[in-house]
Amino acid sequence: MTPLKGRYRPTHPQKYKGDPTNIIYRSSWELKYMKWCDHNQAVISWQSEEFFIPYRHPIDGKIRRYFPDFLVKIKTSQNIVETWVVEIKPMYQVKEPKPQNRKTKKYLTEVKTYAINRYKWDYAIEWCKDRGYKFIILTEKELNI
Repeated sequence: MTPLKGRYRPTHPQKYKGDPTNIIYRSSWELKYMKWCDHNQAVISWQSEEFFIPYRHPIDGKIRRYFPDFLVKIKTSQNIVETWVVEIKPMYQVKEPKPQNRKTKKYLTEVKTYAINRYKWDYAIEWCKDRGYKFIILTEKELNI
């Protein structure tokens, strides 16, 4: 099955911080979240992959750029403005792969991907704390998919 990809045209382009004619989604999950940001009255502003967090890659030691899926400014029910850095991932990529007796290529790729993502997310959590932001990973569970 080919993932859903395309351009999102916001109903409320004034809420989008960036070019509202060039909002790209790479999955139906991202599209669902974009619609939520666009239509939710609590969302003050949002952007999709419009900024990056620099980090040192754990394998090669080079400085890389991590582009989280979303940056959302929201007003809570307590009238507090919060900034969320949001990553959308399938649950299987958020959990550490279970150890396997056979070290297949697929398993080794999953372990490497998880380790790199975990490293980026841990760095992003600290980066967000320094700025008073919240880092959130949403999976199919939180998106009700």
